[in-house]
Amino acid sequence: MAINEVLSALADETRRKILQKLREGKINSGELAAAVGLSPQALSYHLAKMKKAGLIYETKEKNFIFYELDLTVLDEAIVWISTLKGEKNDER
Repeated sequence: MAINEVLSALADETRRKILQKLREGKINSGELAAAVGLSPQALSYHLAKMKKAGLIYETKEKNFIFYELDLTVLDEAIVWISTLKGEKNDER
């Protein structure tokens, strides 16, 4: 995971909206598309960007794909931002 991919994924308002919805828990792609008001194709584009950044992961159950948050990659971004601000790294 590169911090550039994480920051790029977080920079988009639509992707932040998707992440907010995923905070509520695991959801399948159809329900997620409806909840955030995107076509399945548009949602797929944004999900691919977030998967590449490591912010989400998918699981397959029968004919459905479910998405969940994986925010562990944010630790690196937080450390980088803290360093940029001049804060000391507390060895997370």
